[in-house]
Amino acid sequence: MNAIEVNHLTKKYGNKTAVDDISFNVKKGEVFGLLGPNGAGKTTTLRMITTLLKITSGSVKIFGHDSVKEGRLSRSMFGLTGQYASIDEDISARENLMIFSRLNELSRASSKQRTQELLTKFSLVNSADKPLKDFSGGMRRRLDLAVSLIDRPALIFLDEPTTGLDPRTRTQMWDTIRKLVAQGSTVLLTTQYLDEADQLADRIAVIDHGKLVKIGTPEELKKQIGGTKLNFTINDNSKINTAIKLVKDQLGESISVTGQQLSATLHNIDQLAPLLVALQKVKIAISNLTVQEPSLDDVFMNLTVGKN
Repeated sequence: MNAIEVNHLTKKYGNKTAVDDISFNVKKGEVFGLLGPNGAGKTTTLRMITTLLKITSGSVKIFGHDSVKEGRLSRSMFGLTGQYASIDEDISARENLMIFSRLNELSRASSKQRTQELLTKFSLVNSADKPLKDFSGGMRRRLDLAVSLIDRPALIFLDEPTTGLDPRTRTQMWDTIRKLVAQGSTVLLTTQYLDEADQLADRIAVIDHGKLVKIGTPEELKKQIGGTKLNFTINDNSKINTAIKLVKDQLGESISVTGQQLSATLHNIDQLAPLLVALQKVKIAISNLTVQEPSLDDVFMNLTVGKN
């Protein structure tokens, strides 16, 4: 059984289609990322999956349970941390966790125990009784995540969990998410940060203009957009045309030229050594040689930019 099954999910507002016939599954125990630019439909998709937004057409199943027909049961199986904190700013972290624990129908004793566990887990013990106005952005996000984990859900939804956080706090949040998965949780996260998706996600769905344009592991997506990038500088300006012809003959690819710098694509890393030998034979000296594997930045640009 999959943790989530999304089939032909669509959301329309009048004549505008915000999410257009999206289908995907999320396996138990994986981190699944929804990646896309602002306004792509990530949060709308997440809100439909979590029953916060009415589905126009299509269906969602949470651990095999239909989110519309069995809404209460499916909602009991997941925790949600949105872009904006759901915590009460006028009370302390401890009081927030106690209140939400009681709302989750824990006894007073169990609520106290669970609150202390979560304060410890998210490194909030020393600030547990301080006003939230003294909390940093990272502390607020950790508390918000702690609230969503009170009843130990097997599935956790994170909507842009590190937006607005500094690099150190983002890294701390990544470590927290990894620990949750290591303990058996399934995570679906939306993000516009390419490095975040690359660091955390086992599989990624790229969404643009409400459509699912590609899905796969980070490695699969990188391979699909092309080979390894090769860049180097021709030391002797008079030999640039000769070098361009030689590179085209060797690689069979068009190349990019900026001043004395040449850029080309290697479909196989084994193409590099023969090319360097060929350049040496005709006494073309080069410098600043770099070989770069495709990144998620390349995937993102390739799949979303210029597709309007």
